[in-house]
Amino acid sequence: MASGKASFPARRAAAERNRDKILAAARDAFADHSVEISMAEVARRAGVGMATLYRNFPGRPELLEALYADEVDALCEAAVADHAQPGQALIGWLRRLFAFIPNKRLIVSELLEHTDPTGPVIHGNRVRALDAARPLLTAAQDAHEIRADLTMEQIFDVIAAIAKIQGDAAYLAPVFETLLDGLCLPPSGPPQ
Repeated sequence: MASGKASFPARRAAAERNRDKILAAARDAFADHSVEISMAEVARRAGVGMATLYRNFPGRPELLEALYADEVDALCEAAVADHAQPGQALIGWLRRLFAFIPNKRLIVSELLEHTDPTGPVIHGNRVRALDAARPLLTAAQDAHEIRADLTMEQIFDVIAAIAKIQGDAAYLAPVFETLLDGLCLPPSGPPQ
């Protein structure tokens, strides 16, 4: 006898779709740095009720944590993609990291108000990103395409410092490109 209720797998799939819709709406909403985004606005943009929003994310900090973790997941996935040239792979990943940092500055600063900076949300996700990028750096250094005297932490910290400079993307771009130029070793000429 059918009860009229959706099966557990169907309910689970619907819950996952709702969570994804909320995260997508929140990602778009928080990308607009000019307005303060409320949880009600996130629910409206996602097309879900407040109960659904709060069932998935009990509060704003949990929503911000999930957004931040999803973005770090994407960074980590990008680091393990198949790359033919190690130096170019690292530079491409660093460009993605640089684009990520300023766009997440508001999310991270708000998270820091509610979260321990040495805890799993901020520090733990930084460690995950660094761990994902280390093989890229090692491969590029082994190929003699990137300076061998820098660690991923040092590169990450310089990129974060550049992202903190006041100015728009056009102002920051040449500063970041200067960093990339300094990381790359010139192609070696023929042996003499």
